[in-house]
Amino acid sequence: MRTTLILLLICGSGRLLPGADAELLTLEAAIKIALERHPDIEKARAAADALQGKIREVRAQALPEVNINAGFNRMRDPSFLNSSSLDKFPKELIDALDPVGSNIFTYNVTLRQPLYTAGKVGAALRLASVEAEGSLSEIDRAKQDLAIEVVRAFYALMWAEKFRDNVAETQAQREKHAAMARARREHGVATEVDVLRSEVAVANGKPDLVRAENAIRQARALLNYYLARPADFPTEVRGSFIEQPWEEWDLDALAKDAFRARPELTRLKIAERSAEVMFDLARAESRMRADLTTEYGIMSRLPKNLLSSRFVRWNIGVNFTLPVFDGFRRSGLVWQATANQRSARLEREKLEQRIRLGLQQALDELKAAQETIEAARANVRQAERVLEMTQANYNYGAATTLDIVDAQTALSIARTNLLRGLHDYSVARANLRWAMGRTPWE
Repeated sequence: MRTTLILLLICGSGRLLPGADAELLTLEAAIKIALERHPDIEKARAAADALQGKIREVRAQALPEVNINAGFNRMRDPSFLNSSSLDKFPKELIDALDPVGSNIFTYNVTLRQPLYTAGKVGAALRLASVEAEGSLSEIDRAKQDLAIEVVRAFYALMWAEKFRDNVAETQAQREKHAAMARARREHGVATEVDVLRSEVAVANGKPDLVRAENAIRQARALLNYYLARPADFPTEVRGSFIEQPWEEWDLDALAKDAFRARPELTRLKIAERSAEVMFDLARAESRMRADLTTEYGIMSRLPKNLLSSRFVRWNIGVNFTLPVFDGFRRSGLVWQATANQRSARLEREKLEQRIRLGLQQALDELKAAQETIEAARANVRQAERVLEMTQANYNYGAATTLDIVDAQTALSIARTNLLRGLHDYSVARANLRWAMGRTPWE
């Protein structure tokens, strides 16, 4: 759904251009903006990208490793003079043996290729792949958590604006009644006490209006935070509270859907799979592995021979490694993997219980809000009728200013209760949908 002024009025910093009007946002548009801009989503995506790099790193263990090496070494080695066999040589010959320094130039290409790792590389690849899958669940979870916060902030701003309108309407009624009381006082049909009471009611209502305006600013700042905008950005919300009845009350059916759809539960299931792969990886630490190693290059004392095939040096071999004793390192890894398996399973079971409890609480809150709306609607109708009758009686001198103030206050409270009930019901529906793993908006 298109939102007004997004493309034309928003500059790169997220502020409206000078002279721009406030931007009207629907709930769906607000969530879309938050998912595109909020740092939590980018952070989750960055973690997923890091795991993709981890997969490439692990995959490298199964691929050949090729290196080009070059070196220069100057040395003098008198080791042969220390041989006891020289004691049998004539002294003149021994004196003639004088070690001198020499240069060695080398360059070569080496290759190392794992031939057999007892499944260690394959297990590492599976582990990295499973963790990458889990990172996608983390992105889904970040999106869901951000979406529910945007929904709550959106409805909070909507409530604050409607509450301000309610307070302003009540204040207008008080001012109208104060003007009526002064007019009646001038005509001698009302007392000075009536005028003072009505003016006191007007004065008492002004702080309520200030607090209502302040609540709007705070609610707008919170919504702007989730939209990654400056706190004073003139965001305006458009829409209404949800009032259609909820039809799904079967807790077992809701829990079944939640167990299948909740991203954090999916992440814990992936963690269980990761623990199983880690167990296989730990067991492979004590098994034999085979590696192919090769080297091809030239070694010469003189630089002019570095291009001569006579000085070519090469070797090829297969190395077998069988761990015998590693100081109980493998048993420690297996122990950790077994504990991780148990911990992941217990964490999943704990989350399933918490999800079920959250669903029950969400259903209770939804039902309570629904009943509050029904009661508040009836109360508003009665309060409106009482105020209307009281005002009529006041015109005929059968009611006092205090009666009018009481009726106005009762109507204001009734309307506030209805507004609060509509807000709570909309938020409760969003919370329940979030608890089920669905989108928290409708």
